[in-house]
Order: sequence, then structure tokens, then C-alpha cells
Amino acid sequence: MNNNDILRRLRYTFDYSDTKMIGVFRHADLAVTRVQLTSWMKKEEDPEYIAIPDLEMATFLNGLIIEKRGRQEGDQPIPERRLTNNIIFRKLKIALNFTAEDILEVLGLAGVSLSKHELSALFRKQGHQNFRECKDQVLRNFLSGLQHKLRDTGTAPETDKPLRKTASAAGTSENPMRKPSDKPEVQFVVDKPASGKETGNKSSVDNSSVWAKALAKNSKKS
Repeated sequence: MNNNDILRRLRYTFDYSDTKMIGVFRHADLAVTRVQLTSWMKKEEDPEYIAIPDLEMATFLNGLIIEKRGRQEGDQPIPERRLTNNIIFRKLKIALNFTAEDILEVLGLAGVSLSKHELSALFRKQGHQNFRECKDQVLRNFLSGLQHKLRDTGTAPETDKPLRKTASAAGTSENPMRKPSDKPEVQFVVDKPASGKETGNKSSVDNSSVWAKALAKNSKKS
């Protein structure tokens, strides 16, 4: 995978604005202009596309770690001048504070199954006897699973029926709550009591009822 593709995917996954992206770079002491960022976000076929170098991409990932985990005391990590999929994967693991189980879950969302032994080999230092190179497919599927977990979780599969909204879920819906209406409150007037069939009482009018008193009062006036 190229750095620009990874940067675009991460931006979408975390839903970062231009200002936020520039701020992440700044966490790692790199001043990036909006023009530079826009050029890095372009697709390769765009004439304004510019490839982001490894050093700048490593700086962004270091800034992402600070954004997610906070700044550590002492000297800050020096960004690598040459990136590999293993380094990128490891930096994302640190930034998200993911355990092996978390990563396997994310990979599972993309339909990839790895054992813990296979996964740990990806995070070994290069030169270790158990080191395993991280292929583009693994990193790409991790980013896809991460996008599904963090950004697309509200999207239900097309084959699923839409979920019913309960009263408890109404307050958490994405749709804004309606404001109270400005219309005057409707006044309801009771013109007669319910019949005996409906109430279970005698059908005759109870003289002590409010309706009967009001009727008698009107009769006196007339």
C-alpha cells in the first residue's frame, strides 16, 4: 500500500477535518499547510496529486499516537525515514492501544483469520527469527476492518431487516429531536358522559356528575 492511500483511509475512519489532520502532524512537530494536505489527499490520477514521503507519513503516525494516547515524557520518537507495513501496523496498534484480541477482531470484520502466533510475528523486530513481513493484504484488511468498526458500524447489511426504534433509543437517534410546537394547546370539551354500555354503569345520567350540574345550571339561565 502507498502512504497516500493509508492516510486517506485513516482520515475517513477517524472522520478528521483538514484542521484536525494538520493538528495531528503538529503534535509531532511538523507544520503542514492545507495545500500540502490537499495534494496528499488526491488520487494518483489527479494532476495535483503529490506522494507523501515516508518521513512525513511516519510523523503523522507519531502524531496520531500522541492524539490518541497523550504525549509521553522525555524525548519524542524520531520518525522513520523508511516505512514498512510492519512499522505502520505497529504504530497503529500503539495509537489505538489494541491488544492481540482487538486486532484479530478487526481483521475478522474484514474476513481475515490469523492465529495469535502469526499476528505476533508481524510485530517482531526485523532480524528476529520469528519475524514475518506484513503483506499489503493484511494491512489493507486491517484498515478495512477498522473502518467498519469505528465508522461504518451503523450500516446494516442489505439483507437485514431495519431495526425498530424503541422509546429508549429515540433520544440517541441521529435524527434531531423535534422542538415543541408553537401552536396553542388544543382544548377538549366534554359534551356528554359515556354511555352505560361503555362505562359499565347505569345508562341514566348521574345528577351528581359534573355534566349534570352544568346542564342544570344552563337550564336555570334559560
